Amino acid sequence: MRRFFVFLLTAPFLTIAASAPPTGILISKNDRAELNAAAEKLKRGIDDYEGRKHALLPDIIIFYNAVRYALDDNMFYQAKDVASARKLLAIGKERLAQLRLGKHPWTTATGLVPRGYRSQLDDSVIPYGVEVPTNFNPRVHKKWRLDVWLRGRNNKLSEVRFLTERLNWKSPFTPKDTIVLHPYGRFCNAFKFAGEVDVMEALRHVQTQYLIDRHRITMRGFSMGGAGAWHLGAHHAGRWAAVSPGAGFVETAVYQNIFTKKPKPTWWEQKLWKLYDVPPIAANFANTTAIAYSGELDKQKQAADLMATAFEREGMKLTHLIGPKVGHQYEPKTKLEVARCVDAAANKGSNPFARKVRFSTFTLRQNKMKWVSVWGLEQHWKAARVEAEYVDDWEYRVKTQNVTALMLGQLEVPNQGTTNYVVKIDGQILKIKPKRSAPILLRKLVKRWEVVPSLHQNSLVKLPGLQGPIDDAFLDRFLMVKPSGKPMNAAVGKWVDREMTEAITQWHRQFRGNARVMQDKHLTRKDFSQNLILWGDPKSNSMIAKIAGHLPIVWSEKGIQLKNKSWPADQFVPVLIYPNPFDLRHYVVLNSGFTFAEYGHLSNSMQNAKLPDYAVLDMRVPIKERIPKGVAHAGFFGERWELTESEGKD
Repeated sequence: MRRFFVFLLTAPFLTIAASAPPTGILISKNDRAELNAAAEKLKRGIDDYEGRKHALLPDIIIFYNAVRYALDDNMFYQAKDVASARKLLAIGKERLAQLRLGKHPWTTATGLVPRGYRSQLDDSVIPYGVEVPTNFNPRVHKKWRLDVWLRGRNNKLSEVRFLTERLNWKSPFTPKDTIVLHPYGRFCNAFKFAGEVDVMEALRHVQTQYLIDRHRITMRGFSMGGAGAWHLGAHHAGRWAAVSPGAGFVETAVYQNIFTKKPKPTWWEQKLWKLYDVPPIAANFANTTAIAYSGELDKQKQAADLMATAFEREGMKLTHLIGPKVGHQYEPKTKLEVARCVDAAANKGSNPFARKVRFSTFTLRQNKMKWVSVWGLEQHWKAARVEAEYVDDWEYRVKTQNVTALMLGQLEVPNQGTTNYVVKIDGQILKIKPKRSAPILLRKLVKRWEVVPSLHQNSLVKLPGLQGPIDDAFLDRFLMVKPSGKPMNAAVGKWVDREMTEAITQWHRQFRGNARVMQDKHLTRKDFSQNLILWGDPKSNSMIAKIAGHLPIVWSEKGIQLKNKSWPADQFVPVLIYPNPFDLRHYVVLNSGFTFAEYGHLSNSMQNAKLPDYAVLDMRVPIKERIPKGVAHAGFFGERWELTESEGKD
């Protein structure tokens, strides 16, 4: 990773030519035929298994998928990968035979154990690994500490290689009486977007398989994993007993020296960096214990240095341990000190009922910290903050910035429905007697806070998980919807077909899943309980036709109309994210997959959202040149999903 990092810092232009993952070597016809036959035999065994819905089948499917994907995607990078694939198929065969006998010894095994789960995003089975202590005994009722370990960058880490590692390589840190979780992260994305979802889904799955002490979970990683630990640590700080990043990066602009390169980042890209830039939300680390590590000679020491400055701005001090005279690695003595500090924090544990909570965010996608939840912002992509304290005698003291709706949740001793609470918020004093065990709900109306019975509104408004940008639709369950009709013109038909095929392909290649696809004519109302990725136009896709009148952008054969701007329909196409008019809890997206597919082979710091809530694209510009050449107009919807003058620009 380090050698590639240096290249990116010195390159004057962002060239986009390679693909992710890279193409592997050619394996012999005999090896390919043998692996294909063995994989399909395992697949038939899985399909024929009487209990196809068995909760443990993903622990077998991971081995089939690993070899199937390696064959289909040409992801054998060394001759030894073939032998690894054979071994994985043998393990899958053995587990299937055991499951048929009603046994599953791997679920109680110690040591290195590959596991799998089925993701809610796309129903794909995703692998992960666990390190289980030798003294683990499922019959003993003991809660175990859990460390999440995020690995470094490897853009050739196929499922075959990942599972092989999970059978052979231990974590750099193996604390006593601790289970270590190794997420795959859906390949090589610095545990961002679907990679971040994977970490949290794998964590939830582990907690269903092992008795985990939820107060003693730590977040750790190095290099790319250090970057992941920084942003996952900040986004979910209230979950972790400790956050311990090593090296990595914490933002895009400085790490990439990006303003010296061409093309310059667009105004909306710079706003969207706030999804994963960590220094602006450093206040969140007040809710956990952070222990950073850097090699003295490592250029990625920059990450912890930037965070140390960000901590100082928040009145905090970062524990930054530096390995003397080493580069991109752990120095042995300093590594012991890192372990000691993390162990101490883990033994202390997290406190979900802490008296004080500090929270900073730029988006409702990240809206919760311990017992504080933000449910509305005055404006997205501007800093929003909450400082809340629970004082004795049933009193809260709260200060907010850029927040319009707030939930103060459960305390260690929940109210019994007879208690009068006092909330002192932004200079106001509110009194409330909530129902038994109910949270306190507050909404800001005309600059005054009020107690409300619900934070849900009948009108259209941005809410947690329903706030954009386009890439946000792929952080929850989604369905690709293909058109079945004739397009409004040949140009848009050809463009949609190409873009849809590319989106489905890139989801598999870069996030290692298989997008679920359905034709528009087969949609029913039950399919609305997920995000719908609609491909086509109002003439070719019946679902687009149904929602067209509810959208703030007009699209017809005459052209595209956005307030007083217009573009011809045979040259331009709108892409957008918007609440589904028939189910306001979920999105519809027009004609877009995740927006950074062309950057997957570059530095992970470049894997950022490339489009805001909506855009008008020039179909004549190739996808590799789209940002910014092919964007005629783009912008963010307002907090009520309306078009605003200030948030849309050519």
